[in-house]
Amino acid sequence: MAEHEAGKATYIFASCKTWHRAYFDTLSKEGHAHWIWVSRPAELISVLDRKSPRYIFFLHWNWLVPESIWERHECVCFHMTDVPYGRGGSPLQNLIVAGHSQTKLTALRMIEEMDAGPVYTKKDLDLSGTAQEIYVRAGALSTEIIRWMVSVEPEPVPQSGEPVAFRRRIPEQSRLPESGEVAYLYDFIRMLDADSYPHAFLDYGDFRLEFRKAQQGDMELSAQVKIYKRKNEA
Repeated sequence: MAEHEAGKATYIFASCKTWHRAYFDTLSKEGHAHWIWVSRPAELISVLDRKSPRYIFFLHWNWLVPESIWERHECVCFHMTDVPYGRGGSPLQNLIVAGHSQTKLTALRMIEEMDAGPVYTKKDLDLSGTAQEIYVRAGALSTEIIRWMVSVEPEPVPQSGEPVAFRRRIPEQSRLPESGEVAYLYDFIRMLDADSYPHAFLDYGDFRLEFRKAQQGDMELSAQVKIYKRKNEA
């Protein structure tokens, strides 16, 4: 049963990304509920030893949530595709590589199978701009959904349709492609342009060149380049 503190329901806001902190602070100041921020698995476990939240909202989480948590608590995750299309890893990058300019931000209940849980709601999400800008945009939209869920407490609806799975990208896939159109290079650079994400890169001898802040012209693009000496690859 969900715990109430001083007449207020308790909710956990779970994210490993610092850019979500501002949204948590906003919800906390609204005063309608007791909000707890967690950014690491150990913090989550510690809080759950003491609290019984109505919902645990996972906005961006890099770790597998144990069955003991999602079976006992209503865990809500946010996925950047129109599920069942695009279940799996690196949704933003896989969507842009596939040529999408729009998507859905889906709030779904966490179950054992990744991104396969029943859906609370879906909202339109624009994929223009850098990955960082898109993540921040998704954070704002997630916060709107959270407010709605806290107010309405909706029942999630099972997914329908044929699933399409995405694979999580690996750092080597951030290597800048050697062929293609300028527009494709622009999309490639911007989809990797986020804090704590492997940026688009090229290796030149002993050096690595990383590309960010791409701007597209008619037949060309410009970008900010960071150059540093690569570590020895034994």
